[in-house]
Amino acid sequence: MTICASEDASALDSPPRAVLTLAADGSYAARLARHDDAAGSWYPERWTIGGPEPYAVPLAGSQPEEPDSALLPLADGRVVIVRRVADRFTVSLLSPTGPGTQEVLVGAVAAQALSLLPPAPGGTLGYALAPGAESTALWRVHGGTGGPERVAVVPGRCTGGVWLDHDGRLLAVDREVAGRTKTVLLDLARDAEVSPLLQITEESDDRLLLADPDSGLLLVRSDAPGHDRLGWGVLGSSLPVRFPECLRAPDMAVTPFAIQPGRALQPESCAVAFRLDGPAGTRLGVWRPSERQLRQFPAPEGWLAGSGRWTPDGELLLPYTTAAVSCGVARMAVPLGPLEPVAGTGSPAEEAPAEGAHVAAREDREGPEDREGPEDREGPEDREGPEAIGPTGGVADAKLPEVAVPPDPGPPDGGEIVLETGDNVVDSTASPQPKPLDAEPLDLPPHPRMCRPVPLQQAPLAARESQWSAKTRPVSIPGGGCAAG
Repeated sequence: MTICASEDASALDSPPRAVLTLAADGSYAARLARHDDAAGSWYPERWTIGGPEPYAVPLAGSQPEEPDSALLPLADGRVVIVRRVADRFTVSLLSPTGPGTQEVLVGAVAAQALSLLPPAPGGTLGYALAPGAESTALWRVHGGTGGPERVAVVPGRCTGGVWLDHDGRLLAVDREVAGRTKTVLLDLARDAEVSPLLQITEESDDRLLLADPDSGLLLVRSDAPGHDRLGWGVLGSSLPVRFPECLRAPDMAVTPFAIQPGRALQPESCAVAFRLDGPAGTRLGVWRPSERQLRQFPAPEGWLAGSGRWTPDGELLLPYTTAAVSCGVARMAVPLGPLEPVAGTGSPAEEAPAEGAHVAAREDREGPEDREGPEDREGPEDREGPEAIGPTGGVADAKLPEVAVPPDPGPPDGGEIVLETGDNVVDSTASPQPKPLDAEPLDLPPHPRMCRPVPLQQAPLAARESQWSAKTRPVSIPGGGCAAG
């Protein structure tokens, strides 16, 4: 699972502008680069990163690009570019042809705003959202029969965009209606039929940041605990959304950008990569639910921060560019074994008052991993029961019913939000003794730009946890790794 890098990862109400966007299969990438001339004009650049040696090809046209042009690389090596022209957006295809660039106009979309969605699975289709005053249009900007075509109109203002399957059928978007934002599911095989996906409480703003189709792991951001926090859950699970204490870094913006794929039905063992932006600069964070620690690493020099992808065997690939290397990919074999507890980390378990939490059930997926039914699972997720997985049958016949979570016994105003700390050692289960959240006030703004929790303890990392290599040449890594629990 991959996501593009962004220049403003803290913006919650609109998708950030991409610095580098990876194709769906990770074979290509595209970005707007700058000329070395005095004007510093912009031009599209395609990266080939699926082979043994990465290289970049400029796709400059007859005139400089505007800095707000959006790029979407396809799996066949072409690049979709969306440009604003007066009151509309033009969509074109770019591809290298010898020393020049071939550009084919696909069509135009009349809209006040148009934001490209992440590359659709399969790598051949491109979608975009055009939000309006009371509704949002979903456009297929590439892959249709006759240029851009409007697929659906969804009530409310929609942003974000996360794919939930490998077929490019299930799209999750964050929809704002009557001042509240909830993640809903669009079934593109059913005329973009809308169904609820994420609702932690009725009064909270809940957004989906990342999802892994293999394991069902979800990364969410919600103010249900009283202010914005990062949480995780499992698609189709009846267990509550959990908010790990270790993902609250002091004076630092924590943004997930990639989930390790290929971990079928193993959400707790999936590694998640984070971009950490703080006063000391940008660092790399690595976390998985079963560890309950956010490990911090020095970022490779020139990292296009927030871009990267996991390989199924656990290797993290990060694109970078320096004065000496114009197109490089740094590799890191992140050790994913259990870590010894860090002295001084963790705090007493806390529970935030809430009215309940639920995540809509996912469809059954076709494939070898789907032949193992819910009853064959081992581990804490066995407690869900078969009803939490959704109906049986093929994708074309399945619906997405909502599965409510029965509340645990607790205080009169207690609920199903679980705040994890280093002392919570039982995986994926709610605390049997919840208590009101009293560490932070509940009257904070609904979407603060940055959380300022109690500072986390730090400890030196072992040398084996900060070893990088590169496809092109050695990468300069500053010292001073630390682990936060």
